[in-house]
Amino acid sequence: MNPDYRPYTLVAELTYRCPLRCVYCSNPVDYGRHDRELDTATWLRVLEEAEELGVVQLNLTGGEPLVRDDLERLVEKARQLDLYTNLITSGIPLTQARLARLRELGLDNVQLSIQDVKPAASDRIAGLRSFERKLEVARWVKGLGFPLTINTVLHRDNLDHVADVIALAEELSADRLELANTQYLGWALVNRKALLPSREQLDRARELALAARERLRGKMEVLFVVPDYYRDFPPACMDGWGRRFLLVSPDGLALPCHVAHEIPGMTFEKVGSRPLAEIWAAPEGLGRFRGTDWMPEPCRSCDRRDVDFGGCRCQAYFLTGDVAATDPVCVKSPRHELVLAARSEQGAPAPFVYRGPKGAAVRAV
Repeated sequence: MNPDYRPYTLVAELTYRCPLRCVYCSNPVDYGRHDRELDTATWLRVLEEAEELGVVQLNLTGGEPLVRDDLERLVEKARQLDLYTNLITSGIPLTQARLARLRELGLDNVQLSIQDVKPAASDRIAGLRSFERKLEVARWVKGLGFPLTINTVLHRDNLDHVADVIALAEELSADRLELANTQYLGWALVNRKALLPSREQLDRARELALAARERLRGKMEVLFVVPDYYRDFPPACMDGWGRRFLLVSPDGLALPCHVAHEIPGMTFEKVGSRPLAEIWAAPEGLGRFRGTDWMPEPCRSCDRRDVDFGGCRCQAYFLTGDVAATDPVCVKSPRHELVLAARSEQGAPAPFVYRGPKGAAVRAV
């Protein structure tokens, strides 16, 4: 196997079901069409094959992974395989007893989402009354001796609250704080006009985060992720298409990222169709945008082609209609004006659009 294309993290999307309806969610916009889920036996086989492929870290996510009643069996299997296992959760369906059981079975880390620092604001973003419950869950996590990661997705509505978010993470004794600015795919793209911040907001928040990173060094790790729309060059999305991350969707598609299966014309294989190692190595699907041979100009001759790998393929498609285009975030892209136009719209009044109660519909409030 080419060592440049060896997965170290399996992102196991166990379900798209979730009690929250966050307006930046990466779940499919056509959520109602994705109601099938892999059974327990298949997930156990996926974990075995992923470990044989070289995976050492497992992210159990969704949707909300806690709605799966086989979560304990998956955590137990991961411990048998010596995988470092991270639960990414809203915390809403959790009980303290279940969390303790997951600890006993070998769960290593808990990442908890908190949408803002005040109940009303947080609940509005999540589409559900949930803030106080999240604080309770955070205290359970620390009380049971887990490392705690707090994840707050940033956007226009909460970016001015970064100092308070940091203070809340300190109060909760978080070990890691992810201040991850919204990336505009999935529901975040639907809600872009309502979410995209100003450059001034972003700069202020980044300055506060960098100061906190220095102040809290050795006590709490502070990570600040700049939104792609305000970069001159795109980051290497998921460390490059099919290079280090393998994602398996609830219905079993082997994917390079959360959104790739929404690109028309792309073909991805389902786990179980053949060994996972063969799916990983196939030239289509996970292999489609590896390396640099596929690149158009200006990427092909750019000295950053092995740094950002052409940027995000999903972002390229949803902005230009061409999955192989240079990511418009890049200042060298011939379609960079699309991102500049989006920036110019920030601040315009726009309602939040939420996933509807059955998933297939949305409603604006």
